[in-house]
Amino acid sequence: MIRPLSRTALILDIVGAALLFLVLTPMSVVFYGPGTGNQAINGVAVAAVAVAGFLMFGGVAIGRLAPGLALAAAWAGAAVQMLAGFGPLPIDFAILLVLYATSAWGTRRVLWWGFGSALVGGLIAALYMVFVNGVALGPGTGWEKVTAGTLLLIVSVLALGFAWVCGLLWRVVLRARRTRSAQLQAESLAAEEQERVRIARDMHDIVAHSLAVVIAQADGARYAAATKPEMATEALGTIASTARGALSDVRMLLTQLRHRQGDGPQPTLADLEALFAQVRQAGVEPLVTVDPMPPGEPPGSIQLAVYRILQEALTNAIRHGDGTVHVHLAWLPERVDIEVRNTVSGGASAAPGGHGLIGMRERAQLVGGSLQAERRGAQFVVHGSLPIGQGGEQA
Repeated sequence: MIRPLSRTALILDIVGAALLFLVLTPMSVVFYGPGTGNQAINGVAVAAVAVAGFLMFGGVAIGRLAPGLALAAAWAGAAVQMLAGFGPLPIDFAILLVLYATSAWGTRRVLWWGFGSALVGGLIAALYMVFVNGVALGPGTGWEKVTAGTLLLIVSVLALGFAWVCGLLWRVVLRARRTRSAQLQAESLAAEEQERVRIARDMHDIVAHSLAVVIAQADGARYAAATKPEMATEALGTIASTARGALSDVRMLLTQLRHRQGDGPQPTLADLEALFAQVRQAGVEPLVTVDPMPPGEPPGSIQLAVYRILQEALTNAIRHGDGTVHVHLAWLPERVDIEVRNTVSGGASAAPGGHGLIGMRERAQLVGGSLQAERRGAQFVVHGSLPIGQGGEQA
């Protein structure tokens, strides 16, 4: 029965209803015109108008807070008005406001109670004005009363129904606003979730690759320290530079996560040579072929996807390969094909797996492409195809 309503809105409703009561009640007394009867009857008439107006505008005051109670108060005020023998008065404007409130803010049940009140109220008002107030067209015969009653019924239902329909339209507007707000909130949450997933994927790619290089270099340095100290020193330098680069990338990603400052600088095709150099330093020799070459400057999203897919595939080769990996890139006019092959060391039966393969597939799917990673005999093969539109952006 009671809706949540702010104190400010409730105060505004009460003040507005009070002002209408103070303005329209005296107008109703003047409009009624007590006539030449004695003062007692005039006093009763004024009191009846005041009570009816108080009930009706009391309903207006709580129209948004409790539409059902407001409708009951309006019916009570109308009953007082009819029992006192009054015809239509300016205070009846409150009934229109209450009907508006029932359809705009009422529950489903109150909404239809308001609709029924508009129909039944229009019928009662028409019958009351014809048979009690004697409203008729012509001398007042039966046919004139039927005609007057029909016209009054139409006018009353239209007036009351118009107020109810206006409230219903506002109800639709409010629902559309809530739906739009919920949609925007859901889209915002989805965008945030996608951003977190992207950052987590980048974090995995960076950390996994860098740690794989560091581990390989550390193992090599440990064995080389006894025979070739200069190689151990070189390996330690590679470890330091790889760790610094990874630390810089991780800090950038954490900054994005904290402050949401956009994507920041991302790897491009120009960074692939540095990636291959890191792999060589880890003891794995990538045999790279690019045929055909890119026809222009590929989109940044495609360059990033190619880099990250190759980074993860080469990381798997460092972990599970036998020291050689074949990389082939084919930049066709409408797509780029990626293939990375390496022999699984030790004849292991299990293929590489985990978050890295999932991340590669997600990278491909985000740009509208596809990727397969599977064991083929003694080799593990990663094959992806990414669309690049009309040959990329021509440089």
